[in-house]
Amino acid sequence: MAHQHSSQGRLSRSGDTEDMAALLAPRLAHFAGVARTEHVTRAARELGVPQSTLSRAMARLERDLGVDLFARHGRAVSLTTAGRTFLASVERALAEVERAAEEVRADADPATGKVAFGFLHTMGAETVPGLLHAFRADHPRVRFSLVQNYGEAMLERLRAGELDLCLTSPVPDAPDLVARRLDEQKLRLVVPADHRLAARRRIRLAEAAEETFVTLEPGYGLRNIFDVLCREAGFKPRVAFEGEEAETLRGLVAAGLGVALLPPPTVPRPGVVELTVTAPRAVREIGVAWLADRPDTPPVAAFKKFLLSRKGGLLGQPPEFARPADRGLRTADAP
Repeated sequence: MAHQHSSQGRLSRSGDTEDMAALLAPRLAHFAGVARTEHVTRAARELGVPQSTLSRAMARLERDLGVDLFARHGRAVSLTTAGRTFLASVERALAEVERAAEEVRADADPATGKVAFGFLHTMGAETVPGLLHAFRADHPRVRFSLVQNYGEAMLERLRAGELDLCLTSPVPDAPDLVARRLDEQKLRLVVPADHRLAARRRIRLAEAAEETFVTLEPGYGLRNIFDVLCREAGFKPRVAFEGEEAETLRGLVAAGLGVALLPPPTVPRPGVVELTVTAPRAVREIGVAWLADRPDTPPVAAFKKFLLSRKGGLLGQPPEFARPADRGLRTADAP
């Protein structure tokens, strides 16, 4: 029968779990070593610690837990029932710690590590695949965990430690973030192909003040830019629909639900005409952001350096909106 230990200095059952874990963690490997060898002297030799230190550590572990883990037979020991129960959980815990250590070491490996990278929906069709393809030419085994979302949601995940880097717009200005402008993208007024403005090539945004708009939901970076540009143009837009994705809005414009202020599409969209906005200056800046004062792993540092090297050329050239043979159809205006 296990003898009773004094409760003095023992953590109570209602004590904080994190306190107990912090107290026990350094001694779990020592306990497993003694349990495996069933001999304090051999365990001390294998673990590379003095025998007296190991004996005191086991006695303190039992005192903190309030149960006997070992039955002692001179320098030899055997596990009690409580000790066998405790060992099963300790071995699982140690295996999980080792697995976690291997995972973080693998993620930080310069050649095969992982980058958690977020980007806007509108960057997903062409820009990000092109970036990853170019980067992996020199870093073929680097792995990516990709998140596609709107700007504010990505910044939240960046702050939570779920992302290493993100491409976002507008470029954030916050004390806990570092952000670098990489490129800018012209926004166009998108109207149905049979709209009264469809014959135009350029337009001042104020000329669309009486139109009904379809736009992104509040909180999206592009929606913030849209609201600011409308204020600068001197009107409050009448909004018929608020969506989550730019190409959905372009489709709704083609269906005649309204007009929209959008970045250029990856491929031409039938049924719409895209007008250059001459005033106010309608652009959105694209930048890369990361959390200040967070050290980079080698693969993250390499990808960050690569992104910064693309400044001014991140987006490439906007697509042509009509092939020469189709220009008579006026599916869209040239920029």
